[in-house]
Amino acid sequence: MGIVINQSIRNTIITYIGFAIGAVNTLYMYVKFLGDTYYGLVGYILSSANILMPLMAFGVHNTLVKYFNEYKTEREKSEFLTFILFLPLLLVIPFSLIAYFGYHQIAGLLAQENLIVYDYVWQIPVIGLSMGYFEIFYAWVKVHLQSVLGSFIKEVLLRILISISLFAVYFNWITPIQFVYTLMGIYLFVMLLMKWFAFRVRFPSFTFKRPSNSKAIITYSLFIILTGGIANLFLEIDKFMLNWYVQIENIAYYSVAIFIATVIAVPSRAMHQITYPITAKLMTENKLVELNELYKKTSITLQIIGGLIFVGILTNINELYVLLPKEYSGGIFVVFTIGLSKYFDLTLGNNNAIIFNSQYYRIVLFLGILLILVTVGLNMIFIPLYGLKGTAFATLLSITLYSLSKLVFVVFKMKLFPFSINTIKSFGVLITTFLVFYFWDFGFHPILNIALKSILITFFYTGLSYYFSLSEDINLILNKVFKRIGLK
Repeated sequence: MGIVINQSIRNTIITYIGFAIGAVNTLYMYVKFLGDTYYGLVGYILSSANILMPLMAFGVHNTLVKYFNEYKTEREKSEFLTFILFLPLLLVIPFSLIAYFGYHQIAGLLAQENLIVYDYVWQIPVIGLSMGYFEIFYAWVKVHLQSVLGSFIKEVLLRILISISLFAVYFNWITPIQFVYTLMGIYLFVMLLMKWFAFRVRFPSFTFKRPSNSKAIITYSLFIILTGGIANLFLEIDKFMLNWYVQIENIAYYSVAIFIATVIAVPSRAMHQITYPITAKLMTENKLVELNELYKKTSITLQIIGGLIFVGILTNINELYVLLPKEYSGGIFVVFTIGLSKYFDLTLGNNNAIIFNSQYYRIVLFLGILLILVTVGLNMIFIPLYGLKGTAFATLLSITLYSLSKLVFVVFKMKLFPFSINTIKSFGVLITTFLVFYFWDFGFHPILNIALKSILITFFYTGLSYYFSLSEDINLILNKVFKRIGLK
């Protein structure tokens, strides 16, 4: 668990630096510099590209992690990596032809409610392809346990480049229309940069020969396309469907709320970068005892860290929205509902990595398809009735059902269980912290309120978690910190 904690901490720090930059972009620069209409357009384009990403990558970013450790010789690894690099072209080429010749029909369908979308639909597959190959090259370095620079490129550099472009809009160096094109160029650039780093870590010796298990690779990749697409649909289908029912400005309001709620999931994203390949290795070696221990540790660690962020957001949400234009205030309910679903998902630890690297991975496909149908149906019902609140509620139900179904499957089928008595204690700490601080207002400027309350919450919540020894790994890190500053 040492390498997990070490790189997870680095990835978490990098990711939160990225989120800090992203927070400035999302909560201020997009709102003030770009305006609601083009902000909504950008949100729609990026959400649609994220939905396409697993298709553009052919799912091989997960396949690379799953099968890499099975190859022992350098020749076998070269054959595998070459196969992985070119496999996505099986879908990219025909998909590109369909998109090119059917552009007017596709764009017309997507622009029924918001005509501004029509001229930018072609950017969706380009950005989706960039995202897809970025993840492939990112997986390339993950299997060599060198994920930190990849995290920096994805979480920090990307947002810095966007910030620079938004400043360019502010100083009238480029127009909002040109910013949309610049954004596409940024995603292409970071993909090429990730490729450069991946090839520095291990330059491929191109061997155009199918691996002996190519059938299993293709089958698993097709599965990942579907399951990865389902996972991305859960994250992005709300914004995609909002475009059909409401004015595009509402996507801007919803994007802000989703960004705030998504901060809760950052620890999971950071830890996932290193636990995924370790989980794959443990399952390949059939070390179920070690796997179950890793499962419990990731669960309680993520619950504690994510719980601190969750309660910090909930207790400061009213002050935060005072800083935004009144039009955005409807997103408070979205933050509460989506945040709750993210918190529950955190408590499942490396649940996804376990399922995707097991022989039972196909079960997720069945569950995912069923719940996507439920999600689309709920959105079709609730968006026309309740707008942003409706799609948030639909998303909460869908994600919770999906996460719960995967948990039940792992518990009963694989005999692995992530929870302990500390899970209940940690939830109790969260509830106690929320009740103590939610109704507490200093009466100062909102930014000062948020800063003071956040500091107090951090000490209170962390102190209780440390006192009850909820996580061995977190206590170990805190003890090292105390020793360095002379408190222990």
